[in-house]
Amino acid sequence: MRMSRRGLVIQARTRWLFVGLALLFSLVLLMYLLECAPQTDGNGSLPGVVGESMGKEYYQALLQEQEEHYQSRATSLKRQIAQLKQELQEMSDKLKSLQEKKTPKVNGMNYQGTKEQTSNDLLEFLHSQIDKAEVSMGAKLPSEYGVIPFESFTSMKVFQLEMGLTRHPEEKPVRKDKRDELVEVIEAGLEVINNPDEEDGQDEDDGVGDRQLYSENDFVEGYYRTERDKGTQYELFYKKMDGMEYRHVTLFRPFGPLMKVKSETVDISRSIINIIVPLAGRTEAFAQFMQNFRDVCIHQDKRVHLTVVYFGQDGLSEVKSILDSVAGETDFHNYTLVSLNEEFNRGRGLDMGARAWEKGEVLMFFCDVDVYFTAEFLNSCRLNSEPGKKVFYPVVFSLYNPAIVYANQDIPPPVEQQLVHKKDSGFWRDFGFGMTCQYRTDFLTVGGFDLEVKGWGGEDVHLYRKHLHGDLMVIRTPVPGLFHLWHEKHCADELTPEQYRMCIQSKAMNEASHSHLGMLVFREEIEAHLRKQAYRTNSEPVG
Repeated sequence: MRMSRRGLVIQARTRWLFVGLALLFSLVLLMYLLECAPQTDGNGSLPGVVGESMGKEYYQALLQEQEEHYQSRATSLKRQIAQLKQELQEMSDKLKSLQEKKTPKVNGMNYQGTKEQTSNDLLEFLHSQIDKAEVSMGAKLPSEYGVIPFESFTSMKVFQLEMGLTRHPEEKPVRKDKRDELVEVIEAGLEVINNPDEEDGQDEDDGVGDRQLYSENDFVEGYYRTERDKGTQYELFYKKMDGMEYRHVTLFRPFGPLMKVKSETVDISRSIINIIVPLAGRTEAFAQFMQNFRDVCIHQDKRVHLTVVYFGQDGLSEVKSILDSVAGETDFHNYTLVSLNEEFNRGRGLDMGARAWEKGEVLMFFCDVDVYFTAEFLNSCRLNSEPGKKVFYPVVFSLYNPAIVYANQDIPPPVEQQLVHKKDSGFWRDFGFGMTCQYRTDFLTVGGFDLEVKGWGGEDVHLYRKHLHGDLMVIRTPVPGLFHLWHEKHCADELTPEQYRMCIQSKAMNEASHSHLGMLVFREEIEAHLRKQAYRTNSEPVG
């Protein structure tokens, strides 16, 4: 009975401690809401009315002032939170000391086990968040819009899909909390690599002196995405400058501290990519594609096979001539030309290209003749595809019509100088699923393309949905080394209404940015305004 009363006393004190903690966190939340509430300014002017006369500099200064104000608020809140954390730690230490002094023992055991059980329950919950999230395996999703795409980042920049009117497709993290988050993740990945445990498969006999230590300079790229009810997943890749082995670390933040999911070495030195390109006509575009292929695949990467599936007879001899010329100049013979004397069908072309490979398992990159890629992208293709586990669906950065983008120049610059991630130069083609990296067995397992789809568009979405409905993990993220070059698009009358709508939508999206299209729409009004201004200037008497 005596022991029971003491247990009740401790239980009561613990309950009051948790009540106190809840009150403290409620106070912090209230302070945060009060501090972060936007301040109204009675003298503010409406955009486009009075404020236009103030000029760009005024708004930049105003934005800078607001940013400094919120940074100051955030610093103040962080300091208060740190103080509260310290007080909570002190209270926890006092409670622990009190429990150790007053917890009675029964048969050599004490009630300290209750606290240990609570800690174990917390860890179990955090690990259950990892199990629920789409980290180690894929999830069956209802449509192509159910995937939560990753955002990719390097040590300096973030490549993001959701831009709105204020964000850019490529930018340095403006918010300090985002910068701090990514720095923390990169450092946590280094800690996992440089201090491996038994689960990582490292031999305990390998001392620190025998092991290569990695630093921030070895970080290559990373991806992250957040499932709002579970946490944030991070995929990190590190590589030594002179090596071909990548270190891959997966971390997960279940709305709490980072938790290591796995740490592994990824050797891509012998990973061949079969690049499959369906083609009909367009020999000039193919010549440009082969120039990029020569620079990236033959001279730099040196681990690729090219499969060209050509439809029809017109232009076939020119394509053969281009391939023979490249082979003669570079001694490159790892290519296959499949000739089909039938109407162009992209899905059938890619399907034939995949089945034409007779050397067993291989990683495939379904590509188009208008796509420009870098050697870094090919490595991303290898790192994010795994047979039986993962397929890679990168988001392409689609370039606008250079005649509109560079209308103020006599001629557009060379293609290599157009490859920039800016709002007025292009956009992330997040509605396109044609570019993909996946292993041949995974492609064949889901049944390949729907060959009933004729003409333009639709076949890539069908394949994408097949993977979503299966068990493979779909990696969807914008990548900086993959561009879709602008070309004039024709929407044939033979297309189905759905295909024609998709074709027109794609054509409109490809032409120019919102601001450039607006200038084209109001071109007559702008020219009339300029004529009036010129007339007034010429009509003024010369003093």
